[in-house]
Amino acid sequence: MSTSVVTPPSPATEPVRVQRSLVSRVMARPEVGALVAAVAIFLLFFAIAEPFRTTAALSTVLYASSTIGIVAVGVALLMIGGEFDLSTGVAVTTASLASTMISFQLSLNAWVGVIVSLLIALGIGFVNGYLRMRTGIPSFLVTLSTFFMLAGINLGVTKLVTGTVATPNPSELDGFASAEAVFASDIPLGFMTVNISVLWWIVFMLVATWILLRTRVGNWIFAVGGNADSARAVGVPVRKTKIGLFMGVAFTTWFLGQHQLFELKVVQSGVGVGNEFIYIIAAVVGGCLLTGGYGSVIGAALGAFIFGMTTQGIVYAGWDPNWFKTFLGAMLLLAVLVNLYVKNYASTRR
Repeated sequence: MSTSVVTPPSPATEPVRVQRSLVSRVMARPEVGALVAAVAIFLLFFAIAEPFRTTAALSTVLYASSTIGIVAVGVALLMIGGEFDLSTGVAVTTASLASTMISFQLSLNAWVGVIVSLLIALGIGFVNGYLRMRTGIPSFLVTLSTFFMLAGINLGVTKLVTGTVATPNPSELDGFASAEAVFASDIPLGFMTVNISVLWWIVFMLVATWILLRTRVGNWIFAVGGNADSARAVGVPVRKTKIGLFMGVAFTTWFLGQHQLFELKVVQSGVGVGNEFIYIIAAVVGGCLLTGGYGSVIGAALGAFIFGMTTQGIVYAGWDPNWFKTFLGAMLLLAVLVNLYVKNYASTRR
């Protein structure tokens, strides 16, 4: 009589977890290229331009960076979500013009114009997002159409209402002083004075980073930017997420528009054209891919800081500013190449 020997099942093999090195984890961050570039450009101008080494110069650089970085925060989130907005440059001017003309022409408190212009800005963002999702037309074309319409409205309405291409000075309106304190005041820090726009820029950057990396909405943003169909299949509200991102960009354009109004007092209706590319380039330099699903708000802030350093550093160094756009083009191409390398490096090291 034979006895069969039953071999006990072998225990399940635990999956081996590969611990990535510190260098691999750092290289996987989308903002690493922008950080290296920011350090290199800072050291360059610090070495060759003596005025660049002062705290006053740092304050100027930070201010110039904030006027780009505030909108770049919203643009970065939108690009991570897989969309573009080419109307941001003129939308900033629209927000400024709406605020001052509503308050001045109707003799209202300055805050009335601020609030109404916010509603107008959010409405523009909603329309952009709704048309994009409802029609399926690429956001490039939807927002390009919005760009032309807003540019014409800015010039036409301002000319019709004021008789000129600039708004009157609203500084005598009730509420102007308090609005100026919120949007355009100077804040002494002891060792230097900065415009409050710098502090707002940092606040927006931190809030957006928290949303992107620590909330469910942040997961939705990455998901809809990576593959909208797959995201929809697992229950992500793709339409609401993308419309919300367009409205987020609109909010940042409104805020910058209010800053420019209360800082400059007078707004020219034709300004802002071309700034939309600067916001996008800042986001791309900071690690956002043009294809969506990848990027960093902190990286976009570093991209804006690079712009601020460059625009002011060229002046401090005594260089010909006509070469600035050449620098922008080269930096954009280099940033795209670096971002693709970082993304491919990260995917192969997982």
